[in-house]
Parts: sequence; structure tokens; C-alpha cells
Amino acid sequence: MKVDAGGYAATVDQAGASAVAAERDGYDGWWAAETQIDPFLAAAIAAERTERVQIGTGIAVAFARNPMTVALQANDVQALSGGRFLLGLGSQIKPHITKRYSMEWSRPAARMREFVQAIRAIWHAWETGEKLAFRGDFYTHTLMAPFFDPGPNPHGNPPIFLAAVGPLMTEAAGEVADGMLCHAFSTERYVREVTLPAIERGRAKAGKPLAGFQLTAPAFVVGRDSEEELEQGIAFVKKQIAFYGSTPAYRPVLELHGWGALQDDLNAMTRRGEWDRMADLIDDEVLHAFAVVGTPEEAVAELRRRYGDVATRVTLTVPEQRDEARWSGLFDQLRSGAPV
Repeated sequence: MKVDAGGYAATVDQAGASAVAAERDGYDGWWAAETQIDPFLAAAIAAERTERVQIGTGIAVAFARNPMTVALQANDVQALSGGRFLLGLGSQIKPHITKRYSMEWSRPAARMREFVQAIRAIWHAWETGEKLAFRGDFYTHTLMAPFFDPGPNPHGNPPIFLAAVGPLMTEAAGEVADGMLCHAFSTERYVREVTLPAIERGRAKAGKPLAGFQLTAPAFVVGRDSEEELEQGIAFVKKQIAFYGSTPAYRPVLELHGWGALQDDLNAMTRRGEWDRMADLIDDEVLHAFAVVGTPEEAVAELRRRYGDVATRVTLTVPEQRDEARWSGLFDQLRSGAPV
């Protein structure tokens, strides 16, 4: 597994500094999240400030944009980074698309499949000079004058990763993408019983082998030495699990484990504004199904056990003050890939 760092930041300058730190600390990749900043701009700043680390959007909200704008932005960052860019896309959920971005929402898996196909058609037109003639159910791109054509990218086109949870979006990822960003709100059982079969169905539809397809492992990880630090990390992760668990779109993960009623309770608490109490509903069984908890060595061993035979990447957040030799060795253990 390659070891990546997340890129949550309040400004693009902070994002650039985060990418520089990730490269310095030996990470293989760095992902810019679309929260308070534009991930493409953050990725561009990161590309200018780094030399080795791969840079990705993790994720850019696809349905807030269109295939042409994304194709151009990705092409620019790929060129700027010298071929180190990873285009990570996600659908977000309906309320954000319709109420925050004021964009259309319908059939998200089918729309995302076509979104990626349209990007590839645009890139193909730039590569070959052939007429752009993409016509789909959601997107139509049939005009590309020379003045707007950047031509072939000298570093080739970047890989496309799709974020997915449900089987339809996961199947679309397997069919049209180069990899999938597995949502942190997943469990080992869900990955093996739902995610992997859906990816395989998508690859079969496209007539492509599973070999070469990249999968990021879900990673709620609390790897700390002291009891106090462990307790702080667990409290934070419980809040994250509760937040995601309250979202109806993620209910199938809970239902697989027989925890569907938990989603009802969490969702009801959000409607009452009881955000601070939601984590109280996450018991140890739920916590340990979603999260990896223990010393750094125990956490890495458990990650390898759960996902070493299926995942190609994992995103970790480690303490700023740490034993560099120790963590370098742990990164190497993850890169070995094989489960313990």
C-alpha cells in the first residue's frame, strides 16, 4: 500500500504547506479536500511547492462542475505537477448539490459514469485532434475550437479515482475509473461483501481485469501510545462515525451489520440539533468495526490484516511530534502490502 496524507486546510497556503510537510515526512501521496477551499487550486499550489509526492483531489465535487471544466483543471495540474496528479471525484449528497451549489441532481451513479466518460472523450480529442463528439443523457460536448484546445498533455492524462459507498456508484467506479476512494465510513465486512463484488461487476462490464485497479482503504485510525491520547482520538473518531452514520445515504453500511436503527436515532438527533450527544450512541462494537485503535504498531498491523490483500493506498494522519525512524518503519510495513 502507498501511504498518503490528507489535505484538510482552511486556506490554499495552508494546503501547500501541508503538501510540503507530507513530502518531507515520506508520504507517497497528498490529497486536497474540498471543504473551505477549491481542491484544484490547492493541488496547483501543492504541485508548485513539491517535487516527488503525488497530489490528488480528495475529493472534488463533480456535480458542482461539468466535465469540460474538470478536464481542463485536471489537465493543468497534471502538467504543472510533472505527471503527479490524481483526479479524485465524488458526488456529494443531494442537499449539497441542489441547495449549496444550485446544480441538478438525478441518478447519481449513472451521471457520474457519464461524467467520467465525457472527461475521457475531451482528453481524447485533445490528444488526437479528432472531433469532439460526446453525446450522453446528462452531458453533451461537441465543440472544441483550436483556440480552446490545449493539445496533448506531455505527461499523459491523470488517473481518475471515484469516491463511492453504495454498490451502484462503486460499480460505476469499477467500470470507468482507474481507482476508488473508499469512504472512511466503511468496515472490513462491507468492503469485502459489498465493495469488492461491485468493483468486480464494473470491471467485468468494461471488459477489464481487476488487476491494476487502485483501492484506498477506509481509515478511521487512532494510533497512539498513551491512554490519554487514545481517549482523545477515540472521542474524535466517534464523533465522525456518528456524523456519517446520521446520513441516510450511508445507511446500507450500518444495515449490513444489523445496525439500521442506529441510523434512525442519529438522524433524529441531527434534526433536534443534538450534535454533541450523537457520539454517545457509538458503542465499542461499532467503534472497532469502523476504526483501527491501538498503539501505532498495533494500528498498522490491523490495517494490514484488514486490507493488505485488497487495498493499494491508505491515508493516515500521524502526530506532528513523533519518532521519525519509528514511523518510517511503520510506513514501510504498510508498503509491504501483505496482510500479517
